[in-house]
Amino acid sequence: MQKNHTALQAFDETGVSAFHWKTVLTAGMGFFTDAYDLFIIGTVTAILAPLWHLNTLELSTLNATSLAAAVLGALAFGRLMDHYGRKAIYGLEVILLVVGALVSAFAPSFAILLIGRILVGLGVGGDYPTSAVIMSEFANRERRGFLVTLVFAMQGLGLLVGPLVAAGLLASHLPHAVLWRVMLGLGALPAAAVFYLRRKISEPPRFLVTQGHTKEAQSVVASLTGHTASEDAAPAKQGLFSRRYLPALLGTAGSWFLVDVAFYGNGVSEQIILKHLLPHAHLLTTTLVATGIFAIAAVPGYYVAAWQMDRMGRKRIQLIGFAVMALAYAAIFWAPGIMDEVTLFLALYMVSFFFIEFGPNTTTFLLPTEVFPTNVRGLGHGISAAAGKTGAAIGAFLLPLVLVKLGLPSTLGLLALVSLAGVLLTALTIPEMRGQSLGTLEMTHDEARLCCGGRPEQCGIDVSHLNKSALPE
Repeated sequence: MQKNHTALQAFDETGVSAFHWKTVLTAGMGFFTDAYDLFIIGTVTAILAPLWHLNTLELSTLNATSLAAAVLGALAFGRLMDHYGRKAIYGLEVILLVVGALVSAFAPSFAILLIGRILVGLGVGGDYPTSAVIMSEFANRERRGFLVTLVFAMQGLGLLVGPLVAAGLLASHLPHAVLWRVMLGLGALPAAAVFYLRRKISEPPRFLVTQGHTKEAQSVVASLTGHTASEDAAPAKQGLFSRRYLPALLGTAGSWFLVDVAFYGNGVSEQIILKHLLPHAHLLTTTLVATGIFAIAAVPGYYVAAWQMDRMGRKRIQLIGFAVMALAYAAIFWAPGIMDEVTLFLALYMVSFFFIEFGPNTTTFLLPTEVFPTNVRGLGHGISAAAGKTGAAIGAFLLPLVLVKLGLPSTLGLLALVSLAGVLLTALTIPEMRGQSLGTLEMTHDEARLCCGGRPEQCGIDVSHLNKSALPE
């Protein structure tokens, strides 16, 4: 380590170690819970509808309420973590998940169940900015993309465990009146398991420096890495809605909105595939088939993305993902006869599913942790995640109606246009942060050039090609 490194520069250059893996687990278990809940509610509503005689409006309300609450949760927690600190509020979102799961499981009426779903939605929304930003600020420079994407990849595991748990419970022949309550109640367990770890996590050194607690940041860096280094200067506070950062905000929020709208095209396609393959199948059978499709097509996408994120770069992966999605959807639109060729249709569906995960579903989670300065990073991620959940709510509400009106090929044709818009938005607004230090965002252009004794590349700052929007003047 060179003597002119500050504590944050030393933190950027430290290798991946035990505290990184502990943070991945601590943050990732929230997304495991989110994904479990995302899957299980579909099975629960299928069981509950005949038991409680729910009509279409009530079912739609039940599904949409948690998405709407997630929008509020992302915005609120994103703002709170910038104002009060990451450590001060981390863990509160999993309390909402636990309480919401238990209220849902013991709900005696539709109204109480709706309240439980609102609490779950607030917790899910809050988990996006808190876990993403904390992992990013604890990560080192060269492997930040890998570590943050691994946190989100826990969603893939949750989406596998959810249907397996559902299948196991369905096979147990428990009464349906008990079954749906057990399914919802189990969602409390993984969230409760990491509450203690989240409350004990250190304040990220980068946030401490932003608040002027530079000596405390030195102490945290020394305790986590074993290295001592010189004190950092507290940077000036910056505005999220300035001319410099607004294009990046439009890019991250807009991309997340578009991919979540398009993501529901795969959900629509899955139901068509299952009707083709198993027109008279039992709920248990279709659950297992859906699990197999997800395991083969989607889960590998999460982990290939994590493996390649710091090699290929975030922007390239997002561009490739949106482009392949557009091509896959367009192929079904232009050749609707593909629907009669179940094997070919299934292949296109699985390709689009893989490139959603190895593409914008993972990059949109990572990018908002990198393209905004520390003092507004939580809010920037919260706004971006809220835009994504808004897109999900729109997709969940409108796509079934569009499907009935236009049919599957035309519906996927519209989603091809949505995906193409994602390509254009990514190309025009997203800066590449691969290998770059988050500290770049707190520096003026001249400070970046003078960093590390006039050799900024040693700090992970390549000013020769870095997007100017990421360099405050």
